[in-house]
Amino acid sequence: MRNAASASARVNTSTPLLIFGLSRGTFHHGALGIARSAGRLGIPVYRISHERWPPLSFSRYSRGGRAIPSGASDDQIIVALRECRAKIGRAILVPIDDVSSVFVDEHASELSVDFLFPRQPDGLAQALSSKREMYEMCIAHDVPTPWSAFPQSEAELLELSQQRGFPAVLKCINVGDAPAHAPRVCIAADRNELVAAYRAMQGADISNVMLQEYVPGTPESVWMFNGYFDARSDCKLGFTGKKIRQSPPYTGVTTLGVCELNPVVHETTVRLMKAISYRGILDIGYRFDARDGQYKLLDVNPRIGGTFRLFVGTNEMDVLRALYLDMTGAEAPPSAPQDGRRWIVDPMDLASSLVYLKRGDLTVRSWLRSFRGVREAAWFTLDDPLPFLALWLRLLSDWLPRRILARRSRSTATDAPLPATAEAKERAAVRQ
Repeated sequence: MRNAASASARVNTSTPLLIFGLSRGTFHHGALGIARSAGRLGIPVYRISHERWPPLSFSRYSRGGRAIPSGASDDQIIVALRECRAKIGRAILVPIDDVSSVFVDEHASELSVDFLFPRQPDGLAQALSSKREMYEMCIAHDVPTPWSAFPQSEAELLELSQQRGFPAVLKCINVGDAPAHAPRVCIAADRNELVAAYRAMQGADISNVMLQEYVPGTPESVWMFNGYFDARSDCKLGFTGKKIRQSPPYTGVTTLGVCELNPVVHETTVRLMKAISYRGILDIGYRFDARDGQYKLLDVNPRIGGTFRLFVGTNEMDVLRALYLDMTGAEAPPSAPQDGRRWIVDPMDLASSLVYLKRGDLTVRSWLRSFRGVREAAWFTLDDPLPFLALWLRLLSDWLPRRILARRSRSTATDAPLPATAEAKERAAVRQ
């Protein structure tokens, strides 16, 4: 903690920080990372979200929080934010998910009276959060991205998939418009999986599904850029790295990542963000396509990402600290990346590793080697152990009841008489 302590001496920590989330994110390790990164400098950290008692609540670096009722209107959320401001003072507002970042974008004029945050050009955060608008932006600015289409019906989806073949990728265009339990991404191996995913993702009144070309490759082909852009859209801090494992496996968030220099990904991102006048923290993902040698943009998160603590400079600088310094009128010092630094999401990575092992994409020996270079875990840390314990208690309290119910359901199904098949009925009729 020596670097954090020395950094604290150079930072005016009087301005509090408010973590803002509107998605259901009880196990949001990114929010915990924010509290620890800021809290270790002595910055007061608060939160406002839908969860009453997330594991973050038990962190020594959390000064408290407030729960927003599920289904609250925009006006009610703004009232709740203003009540927080009245208690803690004017704070730096840090949205941690797509819904909250779009909310800040839509209500920027109202919120800027009470909070500090980077002001984006009107509608930009919402455009980047939309898979369709992001795709069109890439085409307009000559940034490689996988072929995509936006079917208006199930019939059009099937026609396009017949032309393009399988596997195929389906994504929700706008996560906020998707049904609550719909997957965000699905790699469909055949027609049945494609249709099932489409029906799960589709919004009630609007077409909300993007069909995307599948780019083959292992998790290591997925590259990330994590950076901070000032009011002139100049990149003040930028790191690149790649995924090693994901959850869900092959399609989800990073559970093990490594910081590595990638000039192409870095330069492409900086060029695009300058062109669209982006400001603030950015988390963006690419996939290397070995078929044509291009890094293709997959997703843009116009906010802090859950993986941001993978990207920490030699002077302990990360994008959250760069944001804090910029918003309080200080200059972020130059920072060199820690090439080879690894970061892990415990215990999520263990569950993903079991899937990779089962499918033959990982051996026990390579699994053990993969932990070399791990410098930080998302949950467990010696100076702040309670969130890790709270996480396990929540996992057990959620998992055990489901396990018991599943076992009872199987037992009931075993004891019940099996329904007669058409063939069995025909044999019984012959015997009679």
